[in-house]
Amino acid sequence: MKFLRDALDKAEPLFHKGGKFEKMYPLYEAIDTFAYTPGIVAGGNTHVRDGIDLKRTMISVAIALGPIVLFAMYNTGLQANIALDAAGLTATGWRADIINALGMGFDPANIVANIFHGFLWFFPVFLVTQIAGGTCELIFSVIRKHEINEGFLVTGLLYPLILPPTIPLWQVAIGIIFGVVIGKEIFGGTGRNIFNPALTARAFLFFAYPAQISGDAVWTAVDGYTGATPLAQAAVGGVENISILWQDAFLGFMPGSMGETSALLCLIGAGFLIMTGIGSWRIMLSMLIGMVLMALTLNAIGSDSNPMFNVTPQWHFVIGSFAFACVFMATDPVSAAMTNTGRMIYGFLIGVLGVLIRVVNPAYPEGWMLAILFMNSCSPLIDYFVVERNIKRRVARNV
Repeated sequence: MKFLRDALDKAEPLFHKGGKFEKMYPLYEAIDTFAYTPGIVAGGNTHVRDGIDLKRTMISVAIALGPIVLFAMYNTGLQANIALDAAGLTATGWRADIINALGMGFDPANIVANIFHGFLWFFPVFLVTQIAGGTCELIFSVIRKHEINEGFLVTGLLYPLILPPTIPLWQVAIGIIFGVVIGKEIFGGTGRNIFNPALTARAFLFFAYPAQISGDAVWTAVDGYTGATPLAQAAVGGVENISILWQDAFLGFMPGSMGETSALLCLIGAGFLIMTGIGSWRIMLSMLIGMVLMALTLNAIGSDSNPMFNVTPQWHFVIGSFAFACVFMATDPVSAAMTNTGRMIYGFLIGVLGVLIRVVNPAYPEGWMLAILFMNSCSPLIDYFVVERNIKRRVARNV
């Protein structure tokens, strides 16, 4: 990679003050620091030395998401190929033309064919996310004259994973633009946003274009095919109406948003994030406790008209997006609570609210997105009361 290093060093003067492209320095700096470790160190007599920074934090989350991205492509292709085979349909469109030209076919038993088919659905969503969202990041960096932060590295990975494969690409672009601009940049950029940008983008799409982001047909990447997700099946007929085994749901072999189906891979990602100190185990554990307690409470209450009341905590854990939301969304270090006690309260309330929204609101059977965004807005208040309580307690000791 010496040629790349030489090319970047040669072009660098053009992007510094007085250079021909000085206004585009954030773009140059983003490429340079993405490819290489920054060569500039802090100066002065005293500064903090630490092995962690924003870049390493974001890359750690990206590594944890790596297996989920691969499985997202595999499962998207698998579900599409299963639907084609079961319904006797013929795949159409440019994706089918590419697959047929390569002679790969649409056999659900062919792992490579499943991955490639899923890749043709996932990658366009990912690419549009990077182009549209990255352009917004660049524009704000140029206007504010600061570097492009690595925060979008994770947002640009999370956002495609929480979308259905069949979402129109123009909606992908509009959603991520809204998430970056309204969810982050208007608050001052990375580190200052109140709401999770990826969830903000998803919420915008849900309320602006509900037909393309909800319903049965959107979850399987086959034109003319309709099949309910396990969560939708539970909303209609309870646990007994779910057509797959719990083990399959835990592994992720079911239709749904591309990256949210595998609870197992989310648990592996959770272990990595906890081990590296990036993800808060307090938020994950308290959110799980809140979900379990609320689900058991509603199970005890019961309902003759709403079958979701009878969905057990085990099924709440594997259907929908609970595991993904718990590990990767609720633990966002910027929008979550900062104090240890606050994190426990914050996670617990997300678990309670998520189940409450999922069960009680028949028009919206998935509640984790709204629960997290609502608690994002409350997290500063939670931290405030936790700190105030600690101050009063310490003052009382010295009286």
